[in-house]
Amino acid sequence: MEIEEKNQINQLFRRIAIHDDEDAFRSLFLDFFSPLCVFAHRYIENWETCEDVVQDTFFKIWKNRKTIEINTSGRNFLVTGVRNGCIDYLRKKETEMSWLQKDAFNAATAATDTEELYTTAELEELLNKSLARLPENIRQVFEQSRFEGKTYAEIAAERNISIKTVEAYMTKALKQLRVDLKDYLPLFLLFL
Repeated sequence: MEIEEKNQINQLFRRIAIHDDEDAFRSLFLDFFSPLCVFAHRYIENWETCEDVVQDTFFKIWKNRKTIEINTSGRNFLVTGVRNGCIDYLRKKETEMSWLQKDAFNAATAATDTEELYTTAELEELLNKSLARLPENIRQVFEQSRFEGKTYAEIAAERNISIKTVEAYMTKALKQLRVDLKDYLPLFLLFL
């Protein structure tokens, strides 16, 4: 992460705290809501619950904006807030976790790296880079399906290929995206 971007995030927090700047808050929310939902999904399986935890984190930021102290960085503050929200949720959900679940949860917590949290713009850039690595015909079929909302039959007719070929291209594209985008693919497919 570049120092300039880190300063921009911290500047948004300052504007929120000092000036009650709703635009700064909106910008912070739009940049980090989706990535933080993906981060929460490491702990919580249900996407709606992940969204609730992230929304609650942002609500607390706005509510406590005058007293927030950020000792590391704004990005770390967001990640820590969501992780704590997930832990609180899981404690309420299950009073007693099995040893296996505890070990898996602790391993996920220990492996957390805030550098893996991307803004929406960064995620879009990752998607574009991954798509650029696909063969042209496969990339075009994927974009027609996911970005233009065309059915497989429409794509097949337009490109003069069989529906089975369209299905095969989509399978290849999704396989490559799964490798390139790992944890973030469900989010991409949700919003595409």
